[in-house]
Amino acid sequence: MVWRDRQQAGQKLAERLEKYRGKQKAVVLGLPRGGVVTAYQVARYLDLPLDIIVTRKIGAPDNEEYAIGAIDETGAGFFNDTAVQALGAGPGYLKETVRKEKKEAERRLRAYRAGRPPLDLTGATAIIVDDGVATGYTMRAALHSCRKKNAGRVIAAAPVIAPDTIPGLKALADEVVCLETPENFGGVGQFYADFSPTTDEKVLSLLSQKKQ
Repeated sequence: MVWRDRQQAGQKLAERLEKYRGKQKAVVLGLPRGGVVTAYQVARYLDLPLDIIVTRKIGAPDNEEYAIGAIDETGAGFFNDTAVQALGAGPGYLKETVRKEKKEAERRLRAYRAGRPPLDLTGATAIIVDDGVATGYTMRAALHSCRKKNAGRVIAAAPVIAPDTIPGLKALADEVVCLETPENFGGVGQFYADFSPTTDEKVLSLLSQKKQ
């Protein structure tokens, strides 16, 4: 399956989440940047509040694109211990990289919320949406973050998820919702005709349109 863009994928994903339409104390949380485009469609269809949850990938020392873990805005997260050791990501590298990515997560939260307070997740059903899940570290960090914020239930939702990532998500989420789990998963972008980068301006625009 190849979707036209993140908007179309979000519309299809929203239909799979129909049982949460208008549900009291349910919220949709998008993972910036691209996940917010998908999450906006889900929140609009389900008539639920939209907010963001910011997690940051921790890349390998010689290849920042290769994820060895991810953190939330507090610096807490998940790491692939085997990859950390094999790729020489020592304590000094991890400490500095976590510090840098924590700072960026905080910046994004301030910029994207534009002064709006975060949604209160206490007792809420938190539907965390991304445009696709590959290694799953950023989604896992988001799930863990929502648990720490006392969410009643946490749901991982994405149009496409790598099949070998599903068990790790199920260990943390009350429910995992997706449209496709293809065996030939090479990367999220392969399932979109248009996978162009999402800008900060786009994220701000969508959040302002779907006010909490």
